[in-house]
Amino acid sequence: MKVLSQLFENNRNWAQGIVEKDPDFFKKLSNQQTPEYLWIGCSDSRVPANEIIGLAPGEVFVHRNIANLVIHTDMNCLSVLQYAIDFLKVKHIIVCGHYDCGGVKGAMDNSSQGLVDNWLRHIRDIYSKYAVTLDQISDMKRRTNKLCELNVIEQVANVCHTTIVQEAWKRGQEISVHGWVYGLENGLLRDLHVCVRAADELSAIYRMAVDEELEEK
Repeated sequence: MKVLSQLFENNRNWAQGIVEKDPDFFKKLSNQQTPEYLWIGCSDSRVPANEIIGLAPGEVFVHRNIANLVIHTDMNCLSVLQYAIDFLKVKHIIVCGHYDCGGVKGAMDNSSQGLVDNWLRHIRDIYSKYAVTLDQISDMKRRTNKLCELNVIEQVANVCHTTIVQEAWKRGQEISVHGWVYGLENGLLRDLHVCVRAADELSAIYRMAVDEELEEK
């Protein structure tokens, strides 16, 4: 018996459904991918990039990791970023976190999480940066969700500060970096109003986005 046979059956049904709608879909898809969007999101299985923004395969390039972090020593993320910008010529980079993020909650927990603590250290640093505001939020769910939002804003700044994006802007390539949060409870996206289109926009937009989040505590 084939292992995970149900998944293969699901795949056949999915592919058949696609072909019934567009007989040439896979032929066209196999020849090229020309997405306009790079999605940097969380690995959480409840946040499938294509589905929640209603795009078909081939329309969004995706990178996912725990808590949607962009770390300047992460060669995996940086390689995806460079490929998306230099070869696919994406026009939009979307950093999308989600409320009730397990990675964010793990970073707020003082107990040992094992190896992943090394990864979550980056979120703990963000918490420390905004501790005065976050500690004033007594409701833990609200505090966690506020950190989810602040984490996205910080990761947008990290994307913009990479040499890859900076060099692309210098040569006049049109790239916008966006920060969004997804609601697991209602399936809706929230725009955090941090959209950076050039290096000289970063400081002002970053400050406005952070100030807005802190005021809404």
